Amino acid sequence: MKTEFIVATPAEGLVDVTDLVRRAASEAGVNSGLAVVFCPHTTAGLTINENADPDVVTDILLGLRQAYPDRPEFRHREGNSAAHLKAAAMGSSLSIIVENGAPVLGTWQGVYLCEFDGPRRRRLLVGIIPG
Repeated sequence: MKTEFIVATPAEGLVDVTDLVRRAASEAGVNSGLAVVFCPHTTAGLTINENADPDVVTDILLGLRQAYPDRPEFRHREGNSAAHLKAAAMGSSLSIIVENGAPVLGTWQGVYLCEFDGPRRRRLLVGIIPG
């Protein structure tokens, strides 16, 4: 079963989509299996990371800006090569175990849609595979 969500994003940032993944898992009616979370965009990505301290998100963004700065020698005409690099580093999909109808995440973990070229309305796809 596949569920699609539209997520409004800021210019740059990590948007917590954990509740959307939980909702997709619950509505699928699957007790155990696998959630596949997919972001079909080239300047946005996905990650699982700490959702308790907002400074972690701030630090992730700071680190990515430093690791992948905009550079004058980039050739991509749209001028968003740094966003493509950040998205490539984060990845476009996640696999999360589902047990008792819910994604299995650590105590401090959340699922984030990572925006690097917004603001936009991004598609987020969650597929639930029974197992």
